[in-house]
Amino acid sequence: MELNGEQLTIEDVCAVAAGQGEVALAAAAVEKMERSRAVVERLAAGDAPVYGVNTGVGLLADVRIAPADLDQLQRNVVRSHSAGVGDPLARAEVRAMMLIRANVLAKGYSGIRPVVAERLCDLLNRGVTPWVPSQGSVGASGDLAPLAHMALVLIGEGEAEYQGAVYPGGEALRRAGLEPLTLRAKEGISLINGTQAMLAIGCLELAAAETLADSADVICAMTLDALRGTPRAFDPRLHAVRPHPGQVESAARLRQLLEGSEIRQSHIACRRVQDAYSLRCAPQVHGAVRDSLAEARRVFAIELNAATDNPLVLDDEIVSGGNFHGEPLAFQLDYLAVALTALAGISERRIDRLVNPALNEELPPFLAGHPGLESGLMMAQVTAAALVGENRVLSHPASSGSITTSGNKEDFVSMGMTSALKYKNIVRNTRAVLAIEALSASRALDLLKPLKSSLPIERARERIRAVSAPLEGDRVLHHDISALEKLLASGGLRQ
Repeated sequence: MELNGEQLTIEDVCAVAAGQGEVALAAAAVEKMERSRAVVERLAAGDAPVYGVNTGVGLLADVRIAPADLDQLQRNVVRSHSAGVGDPLARAEVRAMMLIRANVLAKGYSGIRPVVAERLCDLLNRGVTPWVPSQGSVGASGDLAPLAHMALVLIGEGEAEYQGAVYPGGEALRRAGLEPLTLRAKEGISLINGTQAMLAIGCLELAAAETLADSADVICAMTLDALRGTPRAFDPRLHAVRPHPGQVESAARLRQLLEGSEIRQSHIACRRVQDAYSLRCAPQVHGAVRDSLAEARRVFAIELNAATDNPLVLDDEIVSGGNFHGEPLAFQLDYLAVALTALAGISERRIDRLVNPALNEELPPFLAGHPGLESGLMMAQVTAAALVGENRVLSHPASSGSITTSGNKEDFVSMGMTSALKYKNIVRNTRAVLAIEALSASRALDLLKPLKSSLPIERARERIRAVSAPLEGDRVLHHDISALEKLLASGGLRQ
């Protein structure tokens, strides 16, 4: 994969995060970086103050730095900004962050030497993963603390994972056959200004959520058939007159999934006119989730190839601005949190319809074989309710709560990293809720034998049964739910 700052995709990020392929700078990117570096070196040798090159940073931007101390300034910037706390980011998240940062630098507007971005590529290719605490970023001037912990390893400091063990940064480099870098003028600040931590999490969790959106249609179709619902509400004419793209797509998928069901044919003449909203309005809700995912994908795709450094080398001058501000991403991450909370919420309501005898008289209470003696899936629904309740708390937007930092110089920040971390938890919770619905719907379909559902749904049941055996009396459900979460995460129910 050649990085040029223009063509990186979310799929590329996911692949490299998972350890697939090698990464290098494109030759054209190296040329652009060398041209902008020449501008930095010329201005660094002059008398005019240039932010982050020969001045302090943040509120200390008015403090002039002596020429002999310019390299020390860059080391100090990286060290002082490495103030993160909390659990470390996952290996995949750090790898995604390094890839995106290398791509941003490859655009040629940061004014650093190509070797700095090349060393990030070396870390990816040789499996050196900096230890990066997850907390400490307010999302402007970008993700300073996470990126600083990443940059520490480049100078032989901090900590990094290599071949399954965590070492001091310098030792991890040595074991991988790499040398520490000596950062020159502007290179420290260019490594830490940007939105790459929140964007890395956002890209990985967006891909996971897209898988969940497809899986939710499959699981919903299973539930609808198990409840002897009607697919009439998925009539294409209905959705053509309200043509939101996601709604149209979900309705079409639900129609296709249910086509040819024996269960449907068995009650084709029943007197039920309408199903509950959690069934009938699934295209409208699932579709709105799809549309929010599509908008986030659009924004993330722009940010992957955007110059988010500060200051930037533009033509023959260095311009200070605010491209590091995470607001565009923070809004999308908060919106995604709300959308996934809705997806989990409607799934939990369908679970309740499957197990609640007050809402469903055609299946045994809680889908138990011997209700009373057995509790069936009673507590599985309780777990789903707990997760939805947690999602509701987590979906409160972080981007609406700026807190002033850096002596009031950075007086309005995005809190985008907080949005990303909350969203990651919501994706995990939503996956578990959908796993519980898959468990419940497959159990309900078992109880309707010998009738069969449609061919696609029967195939989905086969995949479920490969990891979760039919329920024969009460048993520990934790293992079934965990196995189904893994099935969903792998895309096993996506098609």
